[in-house]
Amino acid sequence: ELKFLVSGKTDCPYYAKAELLADTLQRCLPDFRTHKIAILPDEWKEWLESTCQKNGWKHVQSPLIWRELVDQGGKGMFLGGFSDFLEHCQDYYNITSDMSTEMMLKVAEENLSAKMSLIVDEQQRLILPHLSSALSPTCLFLIPNLLSAEVFPNVSMISIHLLDLEGTKEDLQGLKMETEDLAAPLLYQARDGENEEEKKNMIKSITECYKEYGRLINERAKKVVKVMVSGDSFVNLKCSLLLENASSINCCCFVAAATQLENEARVVIAKKLNVTTSDVTDVIVWGNISGSFFIDLQRAKVYNYDGAIKGPAFFSQPVQQIIYDRKWLETEFQDLVRYQRAAVTSKTCRTAAMSAANGILTVLKAWSGTGRTDQVLSVGVYATFVGKYDLPEDVILSVPVTFTAGKWSVVPEVNIEDKLRDKLRLSATELRQVCQVTKK
Repeated sequence: ELKFLVSGKTDCPYYAKAELLADTLQRCLPDFRTHKIAILPDEWKEWLESTCQKNGWKHVQSPLIWRELVDQGGKGMFLGGFSDFLEHCQDYYNITSDMSTEMMLKVAEENLSAKMSLIVDEQQRLILPHLSSALSPTCLFLIPNLLSAEVFPNVSMISIHLLDLEGTKEDLQGLKMETEDLAAPLLYQARDGENEEEKKNMIKSITECYKEYGRLINERAKKVVKVMVSGDSFVNLKCSLLLENASSINCCCFVAAATQLENEARVVIAKKLNVTTSDVTDVIVWGNISGSFFIDLQRAKVYNYDGAIKGPAFFSQPVQQIIYDRKWLETEFQDLVRYQRAAVTSKTCRTAAMSAANGILTVLKAWSGTGRTDQVLSVGVYATFVGKYDLPEDVILSVPVTFTAGKWSVVPEVNIEDKLRDKLRLSATELRQVCQVTKK
C-alpha cells in the first residue's frame, strides 16, 4: 500500500496545488493514501534541510513530495516537487490538475491563515509547566498528577520542562523517558534541560562563598589543618575552591567525602545478597561525587553470605565472584545507588542527614587515627598528586585511599581498565566545565 506525503510552505501556491491534487487522487483511488505536512514560511528552510539530510535527498523548493511503502516499514522514496508529482499522477493514474493561478493563491492564503489559527488555538490550550527541581522526590510524585485532567481540566496538551541544577544530564534524560512512559493522554512532550543562567548564578554564589572560606583558612588556620567537604551538591568544586584559595596549606590537607555514597552502594549490594550492610566492605567511588561518579566493586568483599562456600565470621568473599551479572553492575546497580538517597528522602520527608553524618564521622575517625588502617575509603583529592593512576590532572576526583597516622595514601593495588578511565575523563571534563563558570 502506497502513501504519498505532501509537504510545503503554508503560503506556497504550488503546495496548495499539490495538496488539492492529492485530495483528488484519494477520492478517485480507494487504496491511495495521503498525508499533508504544512510548515510555516519562517520554519520551512530548516525543516527542509533536516528532512533531506535525514533521508539523503537534494531538494530546495516548496513543495517536497515523497512516497512511503506502508507494508515495508514506511521506507521513503523521493518524488520531488509539484511538477514531478503532477507528471507521476498523469503517467500512472491519468489524473491531472487544472487549478487556476487565482485559485492557487487563494488556497495558499487560506492554508497560512488556517495554520496560524491552529497554532494560536494550540497555544491557548497548551500549558508548559517548568519543574526546577525535577529530580527531587516531591517532583517524582508530582509529575503524574500534573499530567492529570483533574489538575488542569481546561487544557488539551501539556509540555512539561524538567530542570534540575544539581542533577546530571543523564539523570534528566532518564526522568524524561520515565515521564514519557506514563503514556498520559495530556502529555504533548517532555523536555529535559538545565536553566543555565540559574545554574551559573548558583555556581558563582558558591564560588564567592568558598573562595572566602579558603582565604580565611589560608590566613588563620595552622599548616597541619585538616579540611573535609561533604554534602549533596558541587562537593568536588567546593573542595577545589578551598584548596586553590589556601595556597599556603598542603593540598593533601583537603579531601571531599564520598563515604555517604559508599554506604548507599553497600545498602544496594546488601539487599541483593541478603546480608547486612556492615557485611559489605571496600566499595570504591570514583570521579565526581555529586555528578558523574562510578561505583567500583573490584575490591569489595562480603561477609556472612549464605552461599555454596561458607566460613567463620572473619571469612569473606569477593562481591564480583558472587554477582556474575556484569551488565547489572554497570547499569542498573549504578542507577540504584544514584537514587538510593532520593528513595530515603521520599519516605522520611527529610534529607538523609543521619547517613550524611555517619559518612563524615567515618572519615574523621580514619583521619584522626582511630579507624582501621586497612579500611578502604573513597575521598576526593587533588588528582595531580595521584600519579600512579595516570588520572586527569588539576581537578578533585574521588579515589580509594587508606589512612595511617593521620595521613591518607592512595590504594596501590587497583586496576583501572579503559572503561573506568573513560568515566574518569568524563568526570574531569564535567568538573572543568563547572570550574570555567567560576572564572567568568
